This record gives sequence, C-alpha cells and structure tokens, in this order.
Amino acid sequence: MATFTRRLTPLRFRWIDKANRSALSATGCRRYSQKAPALEASDFDFGEYSVILPEEPFVFGVSHITPRLVPEAILRPPYASSTKLPGDPYAYPPNACIPLGGSEEQRVRKSGALAKAVRDYAGTLVKVGATTNSIDAAIHEFIIAKSAYPSPLLYRGFPRSCCTSINNIITHGIPDDRPLEDGDIINIDITVYLDGFHGDTSQTFLVGEVDAKGRELVDLTNKALHHGIAACGPGMRFRDIGQAIRESIKGFDVSISPQFTGHGIGSVFHHPPWIIHDINDEPGVMAPGHCFTIEPALIQGSKPTAWIFPDGWTASTENCARSAQAEHMVLITPDGVDVLTA
Repeated sequence: MATFTRRLTPLRFRWIDKANRSALSATGCRRYSQKAPALEASDFDFGEYSVILPEEPFVFGVSHITPRLVPEAILRPPYASSTKLPGDPYAYPPNACIPLGGSEEQRVRKSGALAKAVRDYAGTLVKVGATTNSIDAAIHEFIIAKSAYPSPLLYRGFPRSCCTSINNIITHGIPDDRPLEDGDIINIDITVYLDGFHGDTSQTFLVGEVDAKGRELVDLTNKALHHGIAACGPGMRFRDIGQAIRESIKGFDVSISPQFTGHGIGSVFHHPPWIIHDINDEPGVMAPGHCFTIEPALIQGSKPTAWIFPDGWTASTENCARSAQAEHMVLITPDGVDVLTA
C-alpha cells in the first residue's frame, strides 16, 4: 500500500560476529532474490529484529484474499465502482492543480484531515501481539463509519484497506495474521476517498522496545520528511525536495529507496507530478494548487534496492535491512505550503 491468507515467516536475527553474518548471507535472505547483489559482513550491522519473508510454498497473486465489504451508499473511486464506468478508471486529471478558494480545495483539505485522523487511530492499534489483519479490519471500520472509502482497497487489485510494512518491508505490505513482535517497526499507509478526493499519509510506528538502530532509522525518516516539506513553496523546483532529503541524511548509514516516489493526488489517487526523494534532474516548478505527497523510505546501509514477494505487492529490501517510511500530503498555496495531514 497476506494462510498465505498470506502468512509471513518471522526469523529473528542478531548480528553478533562475522561468522554469524556470513551464515546469514548464505542462507538467511539472499536465496530469496535472484538478483541480490554480493553481500559483505558490513551489510548486516543493522540491529536485532525479525525478518519478514514469504511462506513457502509460494502463493502467487492475491486472488485467495477476500476484500472487506463497503456499504453501497459510500461513494467509491472509479476503479472500485460496482458498475463498469466508461473510460480509464486510473486516468490522470486534465489539470494537475486543484483550484484554490472553492469547494475542491475544501474537499481535499477534509480528505487530508480524515486521513490524518485514521493514521492517528492506527497508531493506537499498534501493540505486541496484534495482527496486521486485525489492524486493517479496525481501520476499515473506522473509515467507512466516516462515510469514506479506503482507497487502497481494489486499487489495481490490492486486497486490503491499508498497507502494513514491517521491518525489512519497504512498502505495500498486505495485512495478514502475523502477530506484531516486540522490537518490530511497522509502517501503516492510509488513504481515504471522501467526497470525491483522496487523502494520503503514513507513519512508521515502534512496537514495544525497539533497538537503538531501529529507533534512529525511524527518527531520521521523520526528519527527512520534514526537510522535504521545508523545500516546498510556489516557484520552488520539485527536484529541491530530493536535494533537501539527501542533505538531511548526510553522515548517517542509511540510503533512500529509489523505487518508490511521491505523487500528485486529488480526485485521482496517483498522478503527476512524481516526487523523487533523492537527487534528481526532474523538471517542473511548484505552483499554487499543486497537491502531492512526500513519502521518503529510508533503508539501513547502502543497498536500497527492493524485490517483490510472490503476492505481487510486498516490496522487501534485497539484503533484509530495515526500512522506515513517513508520508504527508501537501498543498502549495500562494504564500507557501500547507501540510494537509499534519
């Protein structure tokens, strides 16, 4: 943003000495990725946590997961409509900017505010022993009780109402029956569709007592997000966001995921501009009415590449390093930038 229903296999690794590290590189993670790079002992100095891997034998796709029901009275985005609509349900809007001063601005602000409320509620559900499936069910009920639709549900076939990404999972983890463990970090990615507009946000939460390296990663991620937001305003270049995030992590042993970007958002879930979170040469200047997400995912170490689980969604680091992500949705105004999910 699961029996495979998708069960995940928890393996707890503690990096103690070179012998243990070498053993892991041979048997603990690398065999699950055909394109994994050569690994060194230093690649595994990441702390103590459980590594999430798909259960074997693999189940491909998500057709075995039953989506939760949404009352017919709730307005759905085109891709989730119960009746086939003309045109492409994922088509980009004709104008990347939202008109300011009218109902469109009011509605996107309300959607952002609801997403923030859901994210905060999600944080109260994060406890040792809670399953991500139970968290997803509670979030689903919270959203539909507000007469909103959980945007991830049925988006290009995604089977759940939020994304839950634990430890080495970067993004798009599918909620399942694995209980959260003491020491986990979990990103919960929330998007709601309210009165014709999407609101999108995420946060990485600590589960119980997280080791120092995990806490540092989450703290750096939140700071990187705020540095990215500080680079926003009318007339600022979109590429300045990536530059600011890169500057914020100088001197730390973390890298930035190159495979997942922020995006324009409004009446359509994902559309340009695409927000790259590292140094880049993308063109484009922010203007009043631009509404988009900034959502850097920071990864321990210097190898941020990902591979996708057999479910077709869950993105894990190739070397099993932990990832943390944080996301806000911003609106450019004539005077600066408003964070709609703060």
